[in-house]
Amino acid sequence: MDSGLVYKSNALIEASYRLSVYEQRIILGCIAQVRRDEPLTDQRLYTVSAQQIADMTGTQLGTAYQNLKAAAERLFRREVTLHEAPNGQGGAKIRLTRWVQEVVYQKDQGTIALRFSQPMVPYLSQLTEQFTRYALTDVARMDSAHAIRLYELLCQWRDAGQREVSIEWLREAFQLEGKYPAIKDFKRWVIQPAIEQINEHSPLWVKWDQRKTGRRVSHLVFTFGEKPRQNGEIADKRRKPKSTKGDAKGALYGIPRAVIEAQAQPGEGYEDAALRLLDEARRRQA
Repeated sequence: MDSGLVYKSNALIEASYRLSVYEQRIILGCIAQVRRDEPLTDQRLYTVSAQQIADMTGTQLGTAYQNLKAAAERLFRREVTLHEAPNGQGGAKIRLTRWVQEVVYQKDQGTIALRFSQPMVPYLSQLTEQFTRYALTDVARMDSAHAIRLYELLCQWRDAGQREVSIEWLREAFQLEGKYPAIKDFKRWVIQPAIEQINEHSPLWVKWDQRKTGRRVSHLVFTFGEKPRQNGEIADKRRKPKSTKGDAKGALYGIPRAVIEAQAQPGEGYEDAALRLLDEARRRQA
């Protein structure tokens, strides 16, 4: 599994779908392989292995094999409901589609390969605005699909540090209509475990509260930010700095502008190139 960056259209972040945690790992592992400097087509085949998932998540290889096979059998049937166009283009439309058009499980190799469906491609590739980015390693050790989804929703509003959502909308986005009808059960089995995993495994800390409409709890309010190091620095240097214009020396994320310009790939902006170079440097040191 690639340890790179996940890019998703905000419309996909807010889409209505349900995937198991292993299905999420497969999808995200493939999304992290999408190159920023070349267009994605529905003919491209992406592969994830049980060994890669075991290494990334810290799980046993045998467990990864078993879960990979089960996820492969379900993934082809998984649907997603999208309510907006990618890059903020066009009017609001409700689009029901599938994540993938083909899934191939290779038992002897312990791998799963997939092709994204054609309607899904614009939500994953050549995004120029209204998209969310985070590192695959941020969610790799989460074993709750709800935690991964909630983390993405927080990353979408990372600069704001706060996000308020209606419980009704969240149920629809997570496809939990009819489940946990009592708000206390929804908080106990969905929200609280997700919060705990985000706080334990991701670069973000998060707290939450609730807001009532009349006498009914109608909204959840999440307050969050970057976890500091002991010396007060941001825990993950890949995170967006206060200014994307660089520091006084003309550097971006600590990388001189001249280096970024020399190593930038075709069609790659300063920030994307800097993030890629940081990620490559981290992998070389691992």
